Amino acid sequence: MTATRIEKDSLGTREVPESAWYGIQTARAVDNFPISGRAPDGDFVRAHVRIKRAAAVANNKAGWLDDQKAGAIIAACDRILAGEFLDQFVVDRFQAGAGTSHNMNSNEVVANLANVALGGQRGDYKPVHPNDHVNMGQSTNDTIPTAIRLAALAKMPRLIAAVEAMAAAYEAIGAAEVDTVKSARTHLQDAVPTTVGREFTAYGWTLRRCAARINETRSPLCEIGLGGSAAGTGLNTSPGYAERVALELAGLTGEPIRAADDLAAQMQSMRDIQNLSSAVRDLAIELTRISNDMRLLASGPRTGIGEICLPAVQPGSSIMPGKVNPVMFEMLNMVCYQVLGQDAAIAAMSAAGQLELNVMMPGIGSALFDAMDWITNAVEAATAKNLNGITVDRERCKAFLHTSVGLATLLNTRIGYAEAAEIAKSSQASGRPVRDIVAESGLLDADAFDSIVLLAARDGKIED
Repeated sequence: MTATRIEKDSLGTREVPESAWYGIQTARAVDNFPISGRAPDGDFVRAHVRIKRAAAVANNKAGWLDDQKAGAIIAACDRILAGEFLDQFVVDRFQAGAGTSHNMNSNEVVANLANVALGGQRGDYKPVHPNDHVNMGQSTNDTIPTAIRLAALAKMPRLIAAVEAMAAAYEAIGAAEVDTVKSARTHLQDAVPTTVGREFTAYGWTLRRCAARINETRSPLCEIGLGGSAAGTGLNTSPGYAERVALELAGLTGEPIRAADDLAAQMQSMRDIQNLSSAVRDLAIELTRISNDMRLLASGPRTGIGEICLPAVQPGSSIMPGKVNPVMFEMLNMVCYQVLGQDAAIAAMSAAGQLELNVMMPGIGSALFDAMDWITNAVEAATAKNLNGITVDRERCKAFLHTSVGLATLLNTRIGYAEAAEIAKSSQASGRPVRDIVAESGLLDADAFDSIVLLAARDGKIED
């Protein structure tokens, strides 16, 4: 039998594990919400504890919280932020509306740590009380949305770095293959010549735009509603609390945290969080397209396009010996589809806010954190294990190029569209390269035609 202690709240008494640093309200939540089996996100836990620490400092400076209690709360928070007691945050991600259960989980853990440090006992909540002191000047309604913002800000640098590293990898391939001419494809059909360099550099450019859009969401996320208390009125907060606690959080996070002009609005609206989710969704959409291209370009090795070769990271089949699949980009595709689902859930939950509060915040936060973590991990893995090892089959590119009927387009300005179309049809019907038909017709010799192909592919011109 596990040893227990008895605690009391407004509903009565109940047993709490003796070894737990959390208390009765957390224990009730654990019983009430055995839903996903997933503990709260680590960045979210630390963000919420930073809020408790900042509040203790702000309330102490206002003279509302004495030095002893404030010091004990701050020391308890510092221990958690250093990595201790993280296993004591145990409320399921799907819980009471707005996140009251998680807020009390934080309040109880911090209070118990503070009281034991001051010579008290777990569960007695003397001299530090979870509600009266740890939660002073706060409400679930303003701490949880602020913690979601801070957690998202904490995750953002790694996500942006991963995307920019993938962009750089594409750009490096583009630079190396600037003169590798290949057939472009539009409608999945032969088109005009291009280069592998242009194709891959374009992927990098698009990804950098995605990273920039994500970064643009940072400033609005720094505008917090902490200090609004229960309904944005600032009830039970000390004078200047909103500004003072924002300044403390800025110091703790290194972000330009500031109090919102309208604290009530930041409690009602999840727009800033939805904006970040939308930016992550847009990244997922582009990564889906690019991953599909990688899989198409690597298809084969004999019966597909096969213009690029992806590093083999595992056997591809349990029945077909020697088969190698584009598993890293398949994985990236799957993650991107999951991210699209998380964004759809966030949009629905953001729209579900009512009057002074959006009670769906725990679900919104969980979906956002998953989306950011999953896509970061997937991009890092795909870049490290596949993209950085891509090789280009230049002979394959050349072979496709010379059999492409799209090369007839280069003749438009010389002989007109109609006659160029006849050459394209002749090439299609006979299977002979356009360059050979052009040489036989006396329009251009083969070497001259190859020169304008390179010029067209690299510079978009048909003559210097």
